[in-house]
Formats: sequence, structure tokens, C-alpha cells
Amino acid sequence: MKISRRNMLIGLGATGVAGLAYAQFGGTTTSTIHSTGAQALNIPPLDDGQLEGGVRSYDLNMQTGVSQFFDNVNTASFGINGAYLGPTLKMRVGETVRMNVNNNIGHTSSLHWHGMHLPADQDGGPHQTIENGSSWQAEFEVKQNAATLWYHSHMMGETAYQVYHGLAGVIIVEDEQANSLGLPQDYGIDDIPLVLQDRKFHPDGRFDYTPGMEERMMGHFGDTMLVNGTVNPYFDAASDSLRIRLLNGSNARFYDLSFDDGRSFHQIASDGGLLEQPVKLTSLVLSPGERAELIIDLSDGKTATLSSKTPGSDDFFSDVINILGSSDGRFKILEIRPNEQRKAAIELPTKLTTLDVVDETIAVKTRTFDLDMGMGVAMMLGNVGDNMSINGKPMDMKHINEVVKLDSTEIWHITNSSFAAHPFHIHDVQFRIIDRDGKPPSPTEAGLKDTVLIPEGESVRLLLKFTDYADPDSPYMYHCHILEHEDEGMMGQFTVVA
Repeated sequence: MKISRRNMLIGLGATGVAGLAYAQFGGTTTSTIHSTGAQALNIPPLDDGQLEGGVRSYDLNMQTGVSQFFDNVNTASFGINGAYLGPTLKMRVGETVRMNVNNNIGHTSSLHWHGMHLPADQDGGPHQTIENGSSWQAEFEVKQNAATLWYHSHMMGETAYQVYHGLAGVIIVEDEQANSLGLPQDYGIDDIPLVLQDRKFHPDGRFDYTPGMEERMMGHFGDTMLVNGTVNPYFDAASDSLRIRLLNGSNARFYDLSFDDGRSFHQIASDGGLLEQPVKLTSLVLSPGERAELIIDLSDGKTATLSSKTPGSDDFFSDVINILGSSDGRFKILEIRPNEQRKAAIELPTKLTTLDVVDETIAVKTRTFDLDMGMGVAMMLGNVGDNMSINGKPMDMKHINEVVKLDSTEIWHITNSSFAAHPFHIHDVQFRIIDRDGKPPSPTEAGLKDTVLIPEGESVRLLLKFTDYADPDSPYMYHCHILEHEDEGMMGQFTVVA
């Protein structure tokens, strides 16, 4: 049984969800429960790994910890080699890397290398679980372009909970071509990651993650912005050109990012690496799981405040906000304070890289994937998991949904028949967008992607090539990257076979 957006909203009001939605979408800069003054932005430590016999090895301990997001308030958290989040892993194209992962969080978990092209049994998805007190090792060659990727828990049914509590981190992949462009690359100085996460807290400081039917249906939203785990952050910039590596690491929130003074900036990369040329923007929308690299010009010496609001697109979330009279979900993300003495601005290259032409005629097969939330009576009664599906089937760990031939090129046609937008992520491959409802992608989406936003009622066609790795027994995942939707069943799996 399908239900219209209008009737869904009426149902929300009738079931009392409307009041909860109001609280979730009414974003503020800091929590209304706890407070803190401006804090220096935390920069995750950079981990280059250790070279051992030609292999770059990383030791990653998933652990419990205690974080202080607010003044004199302790919060129990998860982290990787620390109390909250993990180090930024830096690696180079052509290297073999080895990930030594230990799990000490008290839960079975996994660690997925989001955006990496790698063998399926090294992917760190829900089939590569790590029991508490146990270890797991992944080893693979870095076979892709320079890019900003990330890693996070991918435990079936617990991904949202574990990521919410801190199991995530950034990966920087470098190559010679990208390094030769003269872009800012002094980590922590003129090249910084920004992990965006909205969170809620209990009065005693604990994370407030107790998703009921409404959060499982819409995703879990917070009233407090964490940026690299920092509340109300500022950054002292020592260069007139600042490179920001943005990651939407939130469970469900979409961000429409812009500067309060209206200044423009340039996007130079998307999920899978550099765009062909810089794209000048005044705002940028990122859905969960997406990344973007920006160059900010600070040569005017003025403070630049990056903020976000809920995107104003015609989607369900925006309708909830408008109907309930809520705020626009505005958050202060980061206050950038230029130092008095700064390195001069770079001359931004007009050409960044050359990408393959998107030629759909080389595809040997088209597959269609429909994202559906059902929204029948069962969901209204709280049985969310009975409705979240792709092509009418919820996730089944024992069922392989698709089988793909090695070295084949395919078109994946993603449609969205639900009442809400969904970010769609595919493991292993960096794809290209052919079109959105028949129209070419925008310049910001014309590069390599692994996560793509599919608005309600729309469809997107993707071009994918499956290379290097075949394993009939180990599947890759594809799923909505709203983590509650993923946990509730909006996920499938495919194998690549020779």
C-alpha cells in the first residue's frame, strides 16, 4: 500500500509524530541543555601508517571512551584510537595497505572503507564482522584516484547506533598527479577535514540515541552540531587559500552549506576525487555519506562563517519543516578566522584532471533499483522494517540480489517511489552520473561518485564498470545512506563473478 506525502503528513500529526519532528528539525548552533564557548576546531590526528616490508600498515583500535563536548560534561562515546572518531588515514595510490582492526567496544562491529575499490571480502561490510575482543585484518592495493574517502562501522542493524557514538574517520588518498597541482596539502594548516554530525544529548551528557518509530522512519536528527567532534568551533587560518575536505557523517541530516557573508568558493572534488575543473559556488548541498573538497579564499582578511540550513528542495523533510512552522534547521558549522600573517593565496588551476567521457553505449546491461518506504498501515503502527526495501525486498543477508560480470559496464537506474529523498551508496565502485530525469548532472556531480542523492519521485542513471575483483561468495552492498533506513532494510547486495 502506497501513501501520498500529504496523507503521510496528516498521519504524522494524527500519531503525534509532528511534535517530535518539530524538535528534531529545529536546529540550533548548540544544545539547549548544555553550553560551551567557542572552541578551537579539533583536527583528527594524521596517521600515515607504518611501512613494513613494502606494505603500509595501520593499527586501528575500536574502543570506548569519555568525551567532553561541553564544559565540564562527560559523554560516553566510541572512537578509533581515541575517545571519539578516528585518525585521518593517509595513503597513496599504488600502495598495498594493511588494516589491523581490534574491536573493544563491547558490541560486535565491522569497519567499512567507504569509497574504496577493493576485494569484497576486505570491504568491511556486514559480512566481515568482528566480535568484541577480537581482531580482523584487511589488506588491499589502493587502486583509484586521489580522493577524500572515509571509514565507519557497517554492522547490520547497528550501523546507525555505532556511527552515532563515534565509529568513523576520514581517509585521504594521494597520487602524484593531484599533488603536482599546487593545491593546499599541509594537513591541519591549509588542508583540513570537516566531519559534520548533528547529535542530541541527555541532561546527564549521554548521547540521546533512542530511535522510536518516527526516527526509524525519517532518520535521527540532532539539535547540536559536532564538527570533528567539536561544538561551536573556530579555526585560525594561516593561509589565504584554505582547502576543506567536507564529509557529511550524519545519520540522516542533509546540509545546504554557504557562508554568512555570501562569499563564493570553489569545489574541486567530489566523492571519488578531483573534478575536471573548479566549480564556483555560493552554496552546496551534501547528503549523508557524500564528500566534497572546497577551496576558500580568505585574502580579504575577514572572518568567514560557514553555516548550513536544511535544503529547500521539494522533499518530505522540507514539507515537515514548513507545515510545522519549524526553523530552517540552521547550524553554524565553522568560524574561520584569518591570521594577521598568512601564506599568499594559490593560483587555482583551471584544469584539475581529465576524466573518461560518459558513454552509455558501452553498457551491456541496465538494472533498475526502486527505493521504497512502503508507508502502509504497518509503518503507521511502527513496523518500519516491514516497509524499507529496494525493488520490494528488504535486506536479507542470505540472499544475493544481483550478480554482475567482471569487466562489464552497466547502467544502474535508481528510482525513488517513496515520499522522501534518499542518498544511494554503492560499495566498491566509483560511478559516473549519466542523467537526472533525463537531464545532465550539474558540474558538481560530473565527477566520480559513490553516493548520489535521489529526491522523491525522481530517478538517476549511473554508469558503472566492475573491474579487478571477482568473488562469487563475498558480496558488496548497495543501500540508502540514511543509516536508520539502511538498518531497517533499505539495502541489497551483489556479487561480481568472472
